[in-house]
Amino acid sequence: MSALTGFRIVEVAERVAGEYCGKLLADLGADVVKVERPGRGSPTRAMAPLVGGEDGPERSALFAYLNTNKRSVEFDTAATHELIATADAVIDDHSATWAAEHGLSAAEVARRHPHVVFCAVTPFGLTAPAALDNAVSLNVFHASGWGYHTPSHADPDRPPLKGPGRFLADYEGALDAALCVMSALFERMHTGRGEYIDVSQQAVLVSRADCILGRFVTGEIAPQNRRDDYDQAGPATFFASRDGFVYLYMTNSTHWLGLKTLMGAPAWFDEFDDDWLEFGVTPGRVADFRSGFVDWMRERPGEDTAEEAQRLGVPLVPVNGAAELLRSPQYRHREFFCEGTHPVLGTSAYPTVGYRLSATPARITRPAPTLGQHTDEVLAGLSRPRTPPAVRNPQLKAHGSRGGPLQGVRVVELTKVWAGPYAGKMLALLGAEVIKVECSATPEEMRAYGGTDINHAPYFLSINPEILSVDLDIKTPGGRNALLALISRSDIVLNNLRPGAMERQGLGYRDLTALKSDIISVSVKMWGNDGPLGHQTGYAPCFAALAGLASLVGYPGGPPLGASMRYGDSTVGAAAALAAVAALLHRERTGQGQFVDVSAVEVLSSMVGDCLFEQNLTGRLLGPDGNRHPDMAPHGCYPCAGADWIAVAVTDDDAWHRLCEGLGADELAARYPTIAARRRDAEVLDAQLSALTREQEAGGLAERLRCAGVPATKSATATEVIGDDLLWDRGTYRFVSDRVEGQRPVLGPSWLMTRPARIERGAPNLGEHNDYVLGDILGQEVRKT
Repeated sequence: MSALTGFRIVEVAERVAGEYCGKLLADLGADVVKVERPGRGSPTRAMAPLVGGEDGPERSALFAYLNTNKRSVEFDTAATHELIATADAVIDDHSATWAAEHGLSAAEVARRHPHVVFCAVTPFGLTAPAALDNAVSLNVFHASGWGYHTPSHADPDRPPLKGPGRFLADYEGALDAALCVMSALFERMHTGRGEYIDVSQQAVLVSRADCILGRFVTGEIAPQNRRDDYDQAGPATFFASRDGFVYLYMTNSTHWLGLKTLMGAPAWFDEFDDDWLEFGVTPGRVADFRSGFVDWMRERPGEDTAEEAQRLGVPLVPVNGAAELLRSPQYRHREFFCEGTHPVLGTSAYPTVGYRLSATPARITRPAPTLGQHTDEVLAGLSRPRTPPAVRNPQLKAHGSRGGPLQGVRVVELTKVWAGPYAGKMLALLGAEVIKVECSATPEEMRAYGGTDINHAPYFLSINPEILSVDLDIKTPGGRNALLALISRSDIVLNNLRPGAMERQGLGYRDLTALKSDIISVSVKMWGNDGPLGHQTGYAPCFAALAGLASLVGYPGGPPLGASMRYGDSTVGAAAALAAVAALLHRERTGQGQFVDVSAVEVLSSMVGDCLFEQNLTGRLLGPDGNRHPDMAPHGCYPCAGADWIAVAVTDDDAWHRLCEGLGADELAARYPTIAARRRDAEVLDAQLSALTREQEAGGLAERLRCAGVPATKSATATEVIGDDLLWDRGTYRFVSDRVEGQRPVLGPSWLMTRPARIERGAPNLGEHNDYVLGDILGQEVRKT
């Protein structure tokens, strides 16, 4: 039995975001029925790469990757509504106009299908102006601020990049959409009520930058509106090795002393104090270090040197591509790739997911369906009665009064920094009661960065709204007993401590099941909890380098430059939250808890899963590709007045002519009439377009092009992201309580719901909820100890 066995999901989506959301649910065991246009199928069936020589709807490797484990039907609107009436949930990714025309607006769904969970995941949300409906991933990535800040340490004269792969904004949006669907299904199991969910991909990406934007939006520091606003001070970057590239991340004296040992303490190290990374980082110091390290690293083997560095506590990692991942002993041990056979494309290695559920693992059991393969089968089943999944042993507590689909779920959080706390935040934003266990003697790192004291540290405040805090020293008998008693009254235990830390403290999964047999334990590690590399640790840019993302970001023919160094932690946290809710759904139906083992590196590999699958299938090596896209040309970022940039994506020949008309470039329209011609001369064409955009105001030009039907957005600076009216109107930014200033703006959820959780409290003071936890929850047992 898989986590979502028995749930029926109807997928009317036709874009990457909706189809990837459906894939996440299908690979967890849901019966996802994909509704396709009769005779034509989903538009993604025509998207690159197309493999094989014969025309037909089964050649797209992208479709094959996005639609594993699904069933395909060719239905008209009437039959689709008949199918929806039998479903638990619906996934859509069309505009509000399309939804209204097909009877899938919020009001119509509530009237016709009140028991169904409906989720729409779109570029800017259903409340956005219609001119944004045709936006693609490139536009969303740049409207969210990530594009302007990619790559890190950017050359301001070269264009910002689209990030890793082709569909990062779509995959991120799908992750939140799947999380919301499963959470709403959890509530539906207990109440029988449906839900209407509206996920904005832009808001998802903005929320992933909460600890950066949180400081900007409160005015604690001012963004400089430079392309390095998301970067960190220090020497972290890519270095060439004898056989490729490595990424080095260093922030403290422990890292420095380990590197000193690794390199044999060369004489030039004497110019640096041992604590320079904490107190003496300057551009000159960074340049001097990089100059010395470049020469040393250039002649050394990357992977062997990285392993030696890891043994010394230095976050040095090789930069992997798809080929390295496919033969990685770590990935083979954890079976990240699984072999699958498609009826047209043949046998290849499919990337899976970054979470391992011990009782209900996600699996790819069948390939993507052929067009209409299951039409007769599904039609025949519509008349048969169907019993939705039901709760076997309801265990929801009476605590909590914030509402939301996870109201009544209690989470114990043993986390620090970003990835783990972000997972807790996501669960809290959905209504769970999340209790962070802290110790005043050794507060976590995020409480120490910036601010006036540990209760007003800006990074911590940004990531922890609606979290409760209890101060327990678990090294003492009383603190340990209180923690164990709390766990015995909770549903989920979440941790992202170093490998082996939970086990050394007697908090491994087996220990926890002795306290509560159906506990769900969620562990987040760089490589997961096992495998030959499981002992290694690192930070978000290390995850991206190891996962294959960094090798895809850069200018054609150049070295890997990687995504923004801030990208990764929050995505891993969102995946951990999703896996936790999947395990929760299974527990409610079976009474069985489980261990959820999250690998940060694997999670990020899954965010470029179509690229990994493409290379495994075709054997063509992928590398830095600038802003190129096989289905769109031009597809790039072009300079505008005032050092601004505009992101433009031309989806077909009609859009190309509209772009040329908007730029007054009739000659270009005639010279490059087809996508093949535009792709063939992409570099020359980009230069010609840059000459036309260079003196224009980016925001105004983007609006004119959008109104003409060309997907275009300004590449937003940090200031523009925090001033975005659409995000404020959706409640992506919202005010919560703050003990010092009364109220503080924070990044809230990316979704709108019919019955959302209330989000009113800011991050807690350390130990703020001791009385509630030790008194109201544990009063009798604490008194006994």
